[in-house]
Amino acid sequence: MKKLQTITLGCSKNKVDTEHILSQVESHYEIIPEGEDIPVDVILLNTCGFIGDAKEESIQAVLEAVDRKNRGEASKVIVFGCLSQRYANELPELIPEVDAWFGAREFDPVVRELGVEPSADKANDRYLTTPSHYAYLKISEGCDRRCSYCAIPFIRGAHKSVPMEDLVREAENLAAKGVRELIVIAQDTTYYGLDLYKRRALAELLQKLSEVEGIEWIRIHYSYPAAFPEDVLDQMANNPKVCRYMDIPLQHISDKVLDNMHRHVTGAWTRELISKMREKVPGVVLRTTMIVGHPGEGKRDFNELLEFAKTARFERLGAFKYSEEEGTYGAENFKDTITGKVKQQRLDELMTLQSEISLAFNQSRVSSEIDVIVDDFVDGVFVCRSEFESPEVDGEILVKYDTAVIGDVDPYSLVGEFIKVRVIGADEYDLIAEPIEI
Repeated sequence: MKKLQTITLGCSKNKVDTEHILSQVESHYEIIPEGEDIPVDVILLNTCGFIGDAKEESIQAVLEAVDRKNRGEASKVIVFGCLSQRYANELPELIPEVDAWFGAREFDPVVRELGVEPSADKANDRYLTTPSHYAYLKISEGCDRRCSYCAIPFIRGAHKSVPMEDLVREAENLAAKGVRELIVIAQDTTYYGLDLYKRRALAELLQKLSEVEGIEWIRIHYSYPAAFPEDVLDQMANNPKVCRYMDIPLQHISDKVLDNMHRHVTGAWTRELISKMREKVPGVVLRTTMIVGHPGEGKRDFNELLEFAKTARFERLGAFKYSEEEGTYGAENFKDTITGKVKQQRLDELMTLQSEISLAFNQSRVSSEIDVIVDDFVDGVFVCRSEFESPEVDGEILVKYDTAVIGDVDPYSLVGEFIKVRVIGADEYDLIAEPIEI
């Protein structure tokens, strides 16, 4: 069989797209894992074009793939995804060595370029590139928001929900492959259902997914704060399969900056929403992202953001420096007058504060007994997560191998299984634990 290697850049939504394509061609190709350095017949790149750093990474990956082709280590290079969607006219001229370019939603043409006719029977199937016990579930495509800094609506198009029955069928297929944790993703998960059902239907979807046999955990990523559907909090509080974990990118707290960002929320609304989440879902872990250095962000606005982070005490917080993106409202209407040096200073100050908050949260968990899922076994240590850690973006729980508890069980057989542990140590990112029960 011919050898096909995929390289997926950017967010987990891109990972899902790659997995759908691979499911269509897996019987025709030997799939070579990403990172394995061997000659292949085809390199398939799924690119990101969201912000400057991501674009540079994608272009570098394309050039490296072309270099491998020039060295005889690949016969063909195919590129698709956000970068090639955004720069469809420029890229073929700049890098003519690429054999074929496709946009972000052109899955069937990619499959045909690989010499396979797309099958409707595989529409809800996936070839997993994650460990077999967890998978991402993309519930919609595109976005109807028009945040001033974001190019996603121009790249991915309008919001389009995946029908609920298709998602349940996909979840059933994933569970049959051994998946026990679903990570629900979209550009905005809380918008789900408005186009199909004329209502926000995320809570109903969560309930249906929780009824799929074999699925034990469901966690939610990328929830927009405006018009947040509170019945989702009811699911989180009362459905034992829905993790008490919410990824809700807030971006800022200053009314002036939020207005410039076109976020359609106020600082007061944001504070009230966070308070409501903590009240309705005791023990919930909140992950958010912030943007520093957006045009118009004065020192007073940034100090308000710092104070908000200090009082809200998000268990997880990431931040980015504002990046002017061509085609967006911000690029066309705001001057990016804040220097790179000031942006970096603000980023460093915010993340220094957050490291202290993260450390305090992790230290508060010492001596607790929790259920974790085993992601891997490396150098005599189980690499695990609880319901409060999402893969790839959060810290890990490192569990010491203890024969008194594990016995003669093959430790590798526990990957993908749930075990109970006691936390015995913590730093700002990871926890150290010992097994109690398998």
